[in-house]
Amino acid sequence: MRLEQSDLLSSGKRRQVSAQGDSDALLFGRAMLVLWMVLEPLRLAGAGLPELKEATLRSFRAYVAQAELRNQQSLQGEAFLWTEELSGEEQREALLKLKQSGIVVRQLTGKSSGAAPRIAGGIIHDWQGMVFIPGAKLEDVLALLQDYDHHVSYYSPDVERAKIEEQDGDHYRVFMRFRRRKVVTVVLNTQQDIHYFRDSPTRVHSRSTATRIREVADPGTPQEREKSPNSDNGFLWQMETWWRMEERDGGVYVQNEAITLTRDIPVGLGWLIEPFVTSIPKETLEFTLGATRKAVLARQRR
Repeated sequence: MRLEQSDLLSSGKRRQVSAQGDSDALLFGRAMLVLWMVLEPLRLAGAGLPELKEATLRSFRAYVAQAELRNQQSLQGEAFLWTEELSGEEQREALLKLKQSGIVVRQLTGKSSGAAPRIAGGIIHDWQGMVFIPGAKLEDVLALLQDYDHHVSYYSPDVERAKIEEQDGDHYRVFMRFRRRKVVTVVLNTQQDIHYFRDSPTRVHSRSTATRIREVADPGTPQEREKSPNSDNGFLWQMETWWRMEERDGGVYVQNEAITLTRDIPVGLGWLIEPFVTSIPKETLEFTLGATRKAVLARQRR
């Protein structure tokens, strides 16, 4: 049987349409699979929210007690800054990096594996960092850190709101709202209890505890509300912070140690949760130290 050219063209067009339809269906199927991979873990996360158990909290408090003892002992010793504990070559490299406007950090937990230690139901993160601010005076740095009502100007976008609620000399009670994005965006309302101590004319240290932490749902909308402790995602359960400042070498060394407690990482949700709970503590510390140096230098120029 003879086929006319028009029949061949028509058949070719039908095959093209069919192939295009198969391609569209394949793309649609893949898109639905990707969408399911994104939404299903979120649904599961909401269905199986973490719970801060008393055993987890006890383990964290025991760890903080040891850190507190370590900090008190070092304040009474010769090494006010942690770089002074390093060996000769390591110390020279750290000081050179600081003088070149760098930030040096170290993880005080999981040194051998580079991982934060798991405890029952949670993870402890302990990071320590330092920055050098050339030409600054101790009072310059102290004035900026204690200027909590304007921390949004210095530490945005990490700090979204800040306000001194109560002050008695060197004792502050401060409200701070934090915002952080890493795969997911997390907004937290916190209350901080902060004490400053004058160690010498050139040295100051401070100690702060987050006495209240609440994750915020639907932030910035009319539906905004604080989640209850048993209905949040466990991205930050506890936070303890130590600051040290020393004026020398033509500037001020600023040291910060932050110990935080977060939820453990459940099976199947690592891609969603792990980047936040494992990398945010270090990144937040580096950002805070860098922002402090930038803000002090900007105030000096003004």
